[in-house]
This record gives sequence, structure tokens and C-alpha cells, in this order.
Amino acid sequence: MTWRLSSAEFARLKGEGNRRALRALVDSGEPPGLLAYVGDEPAGWCAVAPRDAYPRLDRSRVLARVDDRAVWSVSCFYVAKPFRRSGLSLALLEAAVAHARTRGARIVEGYPVEPRTGAMPDVFAWTGLASTFRSAGFREVARRSASRPILRRGVRGPAGRGGGRAGRGRKDGPGPGRKEGSRSRGSRDSPRPRKGSAPGR
Repeated sequence: MTWRLSSAEFARLKGEGNRRALRALVDSGEPPGLLAYVGDEPAGWCAVAPRDAYPRLDRSRVLARVDDRAVWSVSCFYVAKPFRRSGLSLALLEAAVAHARTRGARIVEGYPVEPRTGAMPDVFAWTGLASTFRSAGFREVARRSASRPILRRGVRGPAGRGGGRAGRGRKDGPGPGRKEGSRSRGSRDSPRPRKGSAPGR
């Protein structure tokens, strides 16, 4: 719920309040993101929605809008510790792009971190790593901070229902990757992203 609420609202609802708010969002029928399973075990989460669903992004100097084009945003990830560094984040990102495309998106945007030196502790990489986005065909379109680029990927396909308006003009990147729910090559035990609820953030 980090990007959906103001910092004051998020702090006030911290913990159980934010979990209830996320559950209400799920119960409304509009999936706030995707879950990944390894076998029958939930292993990861990725939030994806039209950027308008994340008003806090617009209050960020670093992550403010690049232009007025309609985009979908991949705003956060969570991968359980046993499944990290297994390719699951990339599988989730590809599934998020496919999901956004079926809902009418033409551009998908991300706000990953790019460590300036060495590895970054996992806790600080919850918006994803720039290297993962680049592996999925995203291209940098803005950088207002040394470690926080904004990346985009253009997608093609028939407009889906609700939420995303088709962008006009040039495409920001190559076409979509695997279909939602497809298995990730090289990922541990073939993780499968699915639509669904998420652990509270």
C-alpha cells in the first residue's frame, strides 16, 4: 500500500490497518498485483496497476511523471528468502507486463534501484533492481537520482478491459514477453505467477 497512500496515512495504518486496506482492495475485484508460487507454496509478489492508482509517486521529486502518457506501473516486489536469486523477480516482472497488456496497457513503467557499488541489501531493493528490468526489455527514460532510474517497456496487443488507456505515438521498448502464468526458464522449481492478494506492505 506504500504508493497508494500518503506517508501519513501509511504510518497511521501501519500493520493491521494496511493489511485490511489491501484485503478490501482484493475483495473489490481489481487485482492489485500477482503472486508467484513454487509448487503450491506462495513464494513472491509483484504489485502492478495503472500509475494513477499510486498517487504518492507524483509527490516524489525523483519518481514524478516523465510525461502525460498513460502508463501502468510495476511498483514493488517481494520474494521469500528461500526463493531469492532464482529468477523469480524476472518471472514476476514478465507476468506483470503480460497482465498489464491484457488490461489495455501500452506502456509499462518501473522504478527500480541501481546500486552504485557492489550488492544492495534485499530490504532496500523492494522496487526491484534495474538489471532485472533491463533483462525484461525495459529501457531507461529518466534519471533524477544516481541510483533511481525510471524505465519503460512498450507492449503490443488488443486493448483489454478497464484501467489502462492506450498510449499514442512511439513504443518505449520491445514487445511483451511470456504470457501471464507461464513458467520461468531457469527459475527454481518453475515458479508460476498468478493473480491474487499479497503480503502487506
